[in-house]
Amino acid sequence: MRNNRILYFLLCISIIALGILSRKTEIIPLVVGDILYSIMIYFLTRFLFLKTKLQKTAFISLLVCYSIETLQLYQADWINEIRHTVLGRLVLGQGFLWSDLLAYTFGITIAFLGDMYLIQKNKS
Repeated sequence: MRNNRILYFLLCISIIALGILSRKTEIIPLVVGDILYSIMIYFLTRFLFLKTKLQKTAFISLLVCYSIETLQLYQADWINEIRHTVLGRLVLGQGFLWSDLLAYTFGITIAFLGDMYLIQKNKS
């Protein structure tokens, strides 16, 4: 079980690095960063709640991503100040986009299927 936690942590770190790189390269479409963001949220959720069923992990991850995206509709001064920092922009985003919800759904589906067929199958 400890090895799985380490694996999920390393996956999170790797995906964060890929996500940052995707924002620095103009060749990669912005949607790739959104997909990677949701994959990172999924693996972070797995890291935190290792014993939770995969379906519940996917649901929680989707809920987190959708909540953060919906929060972007809220434009109070105090939260916009946070969004003007690098970390705030990376975590909270800039503005609401319907396409981001689709990207998050796609990313979590990829993470869920990868977890189910690659990580969980190798445990058996």
